[in-house]
Order: sequence, then structure tokens, then C-alpha cells
Amino acid sequence: MKNNAQKQIVTKLAFIVIALMFASIASAQHKAPWNVPKTAMNMKNPFPADASSLERGKNSYQRDCVQCHGKEGKGDGLKAGKVQKKVTDLGSDAIQKQTDGELFWKISEGRRPMPLKDLTNDQRWDIVNYMRTFTKKD
Repeated sequence: MKNNAQKQIVTKLAFIVIALMFASIASAQHKAPWNVPKTAMNMKNPFPADASSLERGKNSYQRDCVQCHGKEGKGDGLKAGKVQKKVTDLGSDAIQKQTDGELFWKISEGRRPMPLKDLTNDQRWDIVNYMRTFTKKD
């Protein structure tokens, strides 16, 4: 009986250590600069920002991004408060000044907890076009 209780304690401790390590890695990832390779910066979006691309981008955004970045890209989605780092405002000058290639690369690489489950390259480019609609409105 004592041996079984010891195994349970060790198992629980191991789980806690693993959870803490994961949280530490995720936190460190957000503190590090997000350097985009020069080759990615120069990538050109193959899709014009027409109504069709924007609609596709909106659909993909609503499925995979809205929960953290919010409906208008302000970083105020329902799950934004659960992320250790402030969720980026996609309409900010810092984001909007980036090239399409930089945004595509960041969507492709993601940072925890970005889901990005099954996005195709086409969907990522459409999301980039849709993100451009989040410019600051004065």
C-alpha cells in the first residue's frame, strides 16, 4: 500500500515539473525577439487583397485567430487573458509596417499558444490580406 502511494506522489510531482518546464519554455519564447529571416521578409503575397481573398482570410481568421486576437484584431479575444504575454494588436503600426512576407512567416511559425493547426499556405496569405483591414482608425 505504501509503495503505491509513493508511486502516485512521484507521478504527480513529475507532472508538475513537466508543466512548469513547459510554462517556462513558452514564457522564454515570448521574451526572445522574433527575428524573421531576410528570405521571408521579401516574400510576395501571390493573392491580391480582393473581396474573395478577404472573405477567405476572414473565415480562416475567425476559425483560428479570433479567440486571442479578437474580432477586430485588437488582442482582446476571449482567450487573450489566458496568454502569459499581451496578445498583439494586429492593427498597430508595428504590425502594419511589416511586409506581407514577415506576417506570413510569423503566422506560419506561430508562437505558443497560436493554434495554426491545418492552415495551408493559401489560407495564411489570405489571413495576411485580412490583417491589413485592421489598421488603426483615428
